[in-house]
Amino acid sequence: MDLHVHTCLSPCGDNSMVPATIIERAQGAGLQGIAICDHNAAANASAVREAGMEAGIGIIAGMEVSSAEEIHLLALFDSFANLQTFADLVKEHLSGENNPDLFGDQIVVDKSGDPVALETALLIGAADLGIGRIVEEIHGLEGLAIASHVDKQNFSLLSQLGFVPDDLALDAVELSRHAGPLERYPLAKIGNLPLVRCSDAHFPEEIGQAYTTFLVKEVTVSEIALALAGNQGRKILAYEPRVA
Repeated sequence: MDLHVHTCLSPCGDNSMVPATIIERAQGAGLQGIAICDHNAAANASAVREAGMEAGIGIIAGMEVSSAEEIHLLALFDSFANLQTFADLVKEHLSGENNPDLFGDQIVVDKSGDPVALETALLIGAADLGIGRIVEEIHGLEGLAIASHVDKQNFSLLSQLGFVPDDLALDAVELSRHAGPLERYPLAKIGNLPLVRCSDAHFPEEIGQAYTTFLVKEVTVSEIALALAGNQGRKILAYEPRVA
């Protein structure tokens, strides 16, 4: 599974990132599941789910939210209704209006990829919500909270704070497709949190460039949660490309 894929709704996502293209690329990469995680919004997740169902690709409802500390965090849900509840909360705490010339278009599409609306909120910005509150809200909606691309030098938990707070109940941390040898990262500051690896794809060709292999019964957040915890026979088998 590649648990970090953007669509054309993300201002930094290419306009070609529409449902059919995303699913075609996911199939070509041999993926069985992906999570749609647009920046601070979720309006395209259902359209990709519809396209994925027809192709046999499991689609997880997700979002990449930016906290008040400018830390990016993946929020993954089994329930698309819970994703929408979370999206509504995040939107209430965003400010500013998007400038497409500066930040890119924010296109809401249907299953066929046809535009149905333009999101005007400044999705590239940060929500006025602290990282602790965000994790609490995700868990309150039965979701998973995964710190995004901790190997990056900006917008990550380690770049912004330098450590994982003891009272921050993360479910996992993510390495990006650009991650190098593990010894480059202060993993002692991550503790025993499980690691996953995802593509953070903004362009079709990036989908599946990094992924995590889970031993699970189905593509669901509840099964992934068991794998992250190593419970009931579920587990993480590997993440690719392998980190030397």
